[in-house]
Amino acid sequence: MSAATASDRPARPPGRVLFEYAQAAIIALIFALFVRTYLFQMFKIPSASMEDTLLIGDHVLVNKFALAPLAYPFERQFLPLAAVRRGDIVIFRYPHDPQQDYVKRIIGLPGDTLKILDQIVYIQPAGTEGFSAMTEPYSVHKHPGEVPDNLMNFGPIRVPDGQYFAMGDNRDDSLDSREWGFVPRPNIVGRALLVYWSFDGVGPDGALALAPGDEHGLRRFAHSMTALFRFTRWERSGLLVR
Repeated sequence: MSAATASDRPARPPGRVLFEYAQAAIIALIFALFVRTYLFQMFKIPSASMEDTLLIGDHVLVNKFALAPLAYPFERQFLPLAAVRRGDIVIFRYPHDPQQDYVKRIIGLPGDTLKILDQIVYIQPAGTEGFSAMTEPYSVHKHPGEVPDNLMNFGPIRVPDGQYFAMGDNRDDSLDSREWGFVPRPNIVGRALLVYWSFDGVGPDGALALAPGDEHGLRRFAHSMTALFRFTRWERSGLLVR
């Protein structure tokens, strides 16, 4: 007796096929939501506060699992989680409006005492004596003379337990802990991992930048279709965030 061919097999009812597609879609959606909620998330850099480390239009992949807040102390015994470190670039919920996400660099850890003298950050780590100047090759000052004195010379101030002092790398153009205070540990969403895409064609209002005469009709359409290739910063794709 010959084996049954595909034409000999009974066809699946249309309702069954629809159910299987719906089931696969639901599983994929649950997996995507799990990854976004607990493992990784994508963020777009909207401001110049982290230049030149992160540029406006950088799209960043954030590792949420590594810095996930712990509900119970015993979780650290078996979960591969990391402590927030000085120098980490983190995404966090703005303390005064948790609906907003900020990206900054962690400068002060819980228990640290820090001060800023003539734009140089000095740190006295918890349990030590005396201040030492931080080496910050990532920091830039693009608007000298435009920064209020209380931002150039700040503190000394002690970082409370369970909170962090965060600053932007672009020190002259960053709204950070010098002005609005500390970042509570539960507000930290994750650590910036890499730039997976960088796009330089966005105008100051967040919309696609258009050249004069390209605002209407076919020229606008053509501009939009080619913008992905013309304005992508290919050299930044896959760049590790440090």
